[in-house]
Amino acid sequence: MSACSDSANLSSSSQPKSTVSAPSPQLNAGSDIANIWLLPDGVTDLLSNEAQKQEMLRYQMTKHLVGCGYELICPPMIEYTESLLNNASEDLKRQTFKIIDQLTGRLMGVRADITPQILRIDAHLNQHQGRQHIARYCYAGHVIHTLPTGLFGSRTPLQLGAEIFGCADISADIELLDVLFGLLDRADLKASRHVDIGQVSIFKRLCEIAQISNSDSQQLMSLYANKALPELKRISTEMPMGADFYALAANGHDLATLKAALSPVASEDPQINEAMSQIATIKQHLEQNWQCHVSIDITELSGYHYHTGLVFNVYLNNDIQAVARGGRFDGMVMNADIDVNTMANSTEKDKRCAAGFSLDLTRLQSHIELPEQDLIVVDYAACQQLNSDGQSALNNKIAELREQGYRVIKPLTASDSHSQQSQRLQLQNGVWQLSI
Repeated sequence: MSACSDSANLSSSSQPKSTVSAPSPQLNAGSDIANIWLLPDGVTDLLSNEAQKQEMLRYQMTKHLVGCGYELICPPMIEYTESLLNNASEDLKRQTFKIIDQLTGRLMGVRADITPQILRIDAHLNQHQGRQHIARYCYAGHVIHTLPTGLFGSRTPLQLGAEIFGCADISADIELLDVLFGLLDRADLKASRHVDIGQVSIFKRLCEIAQISNSDSQQLMSLYANKALPELKRISTEMPMGADFYALAANGHDLATLKAALSPVASEDPQINEAMSQIATIKQHLEQNWQCHVSIDITELSGYHYHTGLVFNVYLNNDIQAVARGGRFDGMVMNADIDVNTMANSTEKDKRCAAGFSLDLTRLQSHIELPEQDLIVVDYAACQQLNSDGQSALNNKIAELREQGYRVIKPLTASDSHSQQSQRLQLQNGVWQLSI
């Protein structure tokens, strides 16, 4: 499950239009040279500390995931749109850059989310193993967005995630949450954590029981997203089981109150009861095992067309954008004979149950600090007087210090100095020693 599957609340009017690029003008003496260094909005360079933070997070977290039994997968940055955007949400389609393959003339997409690629890989790897096979995957890689996700959001975030395929039991959701919070703990975050839990299957089941149209369900979701209770109350009076749809918004933050407010038909429905029981189980598990604040929002339906059950968003401090998103979704069909163009029309029995989460490392790195690492510069003058044995002894000393975690620079010239230098490696009485 990905942070980007429905992460950006974008209007269709914001969809980028294809244009033909004009040739770049030649710079002249009067042109603003600084303009050639400009980057697109939402695209930034990561320098020094920030680059180290990102790589440290990627390494430590993928190592932990592999240690937890998740198979590391590295899908390509580009794919044909038939597979990359198969059954994708409209938001994901808008977030995906399209390009033409110069070899075949076919349309390709630059991935805006890695989860669809994991779905394709899982279907390919397991097509001869049957749907009972449980598989665990993890990944880490950059994705490219046509538009930023939120104010000042990055268009090139580093996405890390984990998925479990083939297990419908809530134990898979619990394992993924434990893995996610284990990752956050290992990152030593300087931030508080908050989890928001939802269950899209409750709204879906109510729509089935009330037999409301797709246009009505879209209208309800829009009102839920905008927290428009007065208008929702007015609209719901004209719908079958309208009081139940209103109760989801008015009482959807407290399970006991919600159950009491639902009609007998809804409150006694086995699927709705099971969904509410799962929410209660997850909330209790997080509070008892990870001591984090947990809230419930039954009307969190941003991934309605993608998710099939439990969903969760993890926030740090008072951030508006979630740092991690996850939940239940359907994998690809397991029948290798079904053409990719007919996958969207496959029946539920052809689907492979799955759950997962994705973590935005670009957003996460602002909440961590790098461990202190001294920068040692070797005395340049002393280096110039060494014979071959002396050079060998110096190289051994440098290797020893680097193994201990120090950063060591051997100057190339006398002017090769560094403002961040914390210590100096000098030759004293034939022995290389550190001095301030």
